[in-house]
Amino acid sequence: MSELAKRLITGALLIGIVALVAWIDSFGLTWLFFGVIYLFSFYEALKLFGMSERNSLYFWALLVWIVAAIYPNPDDLFFLIALLFAAFEAYTQERDWQKFLPFLYPTASFLFLLALYHDFGMDALIWLVIVVALTDIGAYFTGRAIGKHPFCKTSPKKTWEGVIGGVIIATIAGSYYALILVDLPYGIVISLLTAVAAVFGDLFESYLKRLAGVKDSGNILPGHGGILDRVDGYLFAAVAMVILLRGLL
Repeated sequence: MSELAKRLITGALLIGIVALVAWIDSFGLTWLFFGVIYLFSFYEALKLFGMSERNSLYFWALLVWIVAAIYPNPDDLFFLIALLFAAFEAYTQERDWQKFLPFLYPTASFLFLLALYHDFGMDALIWLVIVVALTDIGAYFTGRAIGKHPFCKTSPKKTWEGVIGGVIIATIAGSYYALILVDLPYGIVISLLTAVAAVFGDLFESYLKRLAGVKDSGNILPGHGGILDRVDGYLFAAVAMVILLRGLL
């Protein structure tokens, strides 16, 4: 089977799973769905950070996600983790700050993703998917059509024209969908800033892969690479959307 065929089949399956979760619209199912993605992403992040041997961290990652199912403000748990970690480091003087990294990325972002659904519902998650997906797709096709100026050294294939085109397309589509949730001016601002955040979410994961010297974060998704390769834009965009919705509405 060619790589293109693998990519298309895997993509279709992923779209089907996401559509089913959105249609059922159950907190328990959404929590479970995000949890599975989170634990795979946590595993891949450990490899990118050069921490594959830190198996004990999986217990804490799982515990955090279980608590998030019953705690009313899931994103607050990240700050609690940071405080507990700082207290532990001060008490033990281990000076092992590296083990906090996978709780900064991707744990914090998944807690914000769950908070987005908890606080604003499935429509907000669909809005997020529209913005992030079209930012990526729009950047790809615009870049291929008119891209000339490299965006940055971290991702040399990206161009300024592609990034701007992707952000504009995502802002227009996102603003239109957002009308079921917010007024048009808020929809434009939130869609625009969320699209920009998605660009840098993708860029940050590319930066981590460059540091680790790998092409993909994993190989669990045939034709697509790892889980982080598919959700990188959402990990920054979800944080931005939650903060903007809370701050502007």
